[in-house]
Amino acid sequence: MAKLIGNKKVRTAVFISGRGSNLKNLIKFSKTKKSPIEINLVISDKEAAGLKYALHNKIKKKIIYFKNKKDAENKILDKLKKENIEFICLAGFLKILSKAFIKNFKKKIINIHPSYLPKYKGLNTSLRAIENKERFSGCTVHYVSSKLDSGKIILQKKIQIAKNETEKSLDKKVIKQEHKIYPAAILKIFN
Repeated sequence: MAKLIGNKKVRTAVFISGRGSNLKNLIKFSKTKKSPIEINLVISDKEAAGLKYALHNKIKKKIIYFKNKKDAENKILDKLKKENIEFICLAGFLKILSKAFIKNFKKKIINIHPSYLPKYKGLNTSLRAIENKERFSGCTVHYVSSKLDSGKIILQKKIQIAKNETEKSLDKKVIKQEHKIYPAAILKIFN
């Protein structure tokens, strides 16, 4: 990733599918002096609850339904080009981007994942970790590659699983750490 030039922040899009807690956190981070990014666009694949944060912060938002993946990705690419987006943060975006899409943003798309990768790629990570009697879970920020949750790791945080842990309690612990490591990973990339 290129270094920052002067005080110009990197034009960034955040992709979401859900409640948007990582989006909210990234918006807050982007407004700090030390942040190398500014959030100019929020993309969602549905009417996600998290879109309210874009509205509240006067950030452009676009819903692009994935009825046809290729069409949807082309629409997204057009929108990213129009907004001069240079960097993408996936924050609970539940669609898998194609190799062709990723090529357009090589090493410029990152994702936050709620497990200590390479363990537990995909969904229901906390539940699977508990069911398999793991002692640790965690969260990972990684570059996006065409293989699900397999890109180069930027930053990780290990989280101990308590004896009486539930999926809900572990999810809460994980999201709390996600909110810390996502901004830290962005700082690491640009510094």
